[in-house]
Amino acid sequence: MNNYELMVIFTPVLSEEEYKAAQSKYAAIVKENGGEVSHTNPWGLKSLAYPIAKKTTGLYWVMEYSAPSSFNEKLKTQLLRDESVMRHMYTVLDKYAVEYNAKKKSGVKHSVTEKAEA
Repeated sequence: MNNYELMVIFTPVLSEEEYKAAQSKYAAIVKENGGEVSHTNPWGLKSLAYPIAKKTTGLYWVMEYSAPSSFNEKLKTQLLRDESVMRHMYTVLDKYAVEYNAKKKSGVKHSVTEKAEA
């Protein structure tokens, strides 16, 4: 099981209910395929750096999960089939990124002196 982070930009024309339904849909897909969702973070409506399909805003959503490496192709297929998804990107998290995200979620501040001592 590897750790991953998925960022999805949904079309801005989704209602709040459709946005939440899409989030739970992809979290359920991870769980159905033997994965585990560790954290989700809906960013909401943000401006895009450049227009995508003539849209200048998008609904951002980030999900951290762990799953077998073969699962990502299934997830990619589902994301490409979904018309409400404008862009997506998943990245592999190494142990340092997982540790950093856990500290960030718990509210622990990372100071410059900690880095210098290590």
